[in-house]
Amino acid sequence: MADIVYEAKLTPQSETAIGDALVAFNRSQVPSFPAPETIGLVLKRPDDGSVEGGLTARISFNHMFVEMLVVPERLRGQGVGRQLMQQAEAVARERGCAGIWLDTFSFQAPGFYEKLGYAVFGAIGNYPPGHSRFFLHKPLS
Repeated sequence: MADIVYEAKLTPQSETAIGDALVAFNRSQVPSFPAPETIGLVLKRPDDGSVEGGLTARISFNHMFVEMLVVPERLRGQGVGRQLMQQAEAVARERGCAGIWLDTFSFQAPGFYEKLGYAVFGAIGNYPPGHSRFFLHKPLS
């Protein structure tokens, strides 16, 4: 048996140990796939180089998972989000990914992703209350 210890703020050591254990198990089941890798497409201000948005994604099991995408208010409606997603798709193709998946809330951008060819494959209603969470996927050819 093991002790279950609650960490209100997960320590880096605990997070690493849990991730390493999961990767080891996954490799024991599917040895040909490498460990997950996190990539980023960063939006930097031209005047001072500070980060103001961008995209983070994790590549594993021949798919990319878009974890976060944020475009600052001043750049919205100018195609920056579309450019970030197109670049993410290019990276995914270069890395041999078969598809990309992500999740978004109804108050965020499900329509944006659908216009880019992503299809809803799941949803959780009333999460958060009054909204929905959508899971979308796009196969890459």
